[in-house]
Amino acid sequence: MLERESGNPALASAVAEGRFDELDLRMKALCLYAVKLTLEPWNVERNDVEALRAVGLDDRAIVDANQASSYFNYVNRVADGLGVGLEPQWPEEVRAERSYPIRRSRQEPGSSLR
Repeated sequence: MLERESGNPALASAVAEGRFDELDLRMKALCLYAVKLTLEPWNVERNDVEALRAVGLDDRAIVDANQASSYFNYVNRVADGLGVGLEPQWPEEVRAERSYPIRRSRQEPGSSLR
């Protein structure tokens, strides 16, 4: 969806693969916030929100970022938890079993994440 909306395949690839240093400061801050909210929501603190303000986001944009990340997390957990496949009209390479490079890059020794 990011590739389609932005028209920038390199942006979508960098985000999906966790190559946040290739992004502008605003997008990098948004991605870091979304990853933390996704993987460690209990660790989100005031300084995480302040980092978003530091790159120019106002309260409305921060709430929007939080809501978008939370919604996609919810929908993906429901779909994954029920074994729901991706849309049949999507190309086969997209519908193949999903792997999340960002998860592997954040995995710590002894973690059960795959």
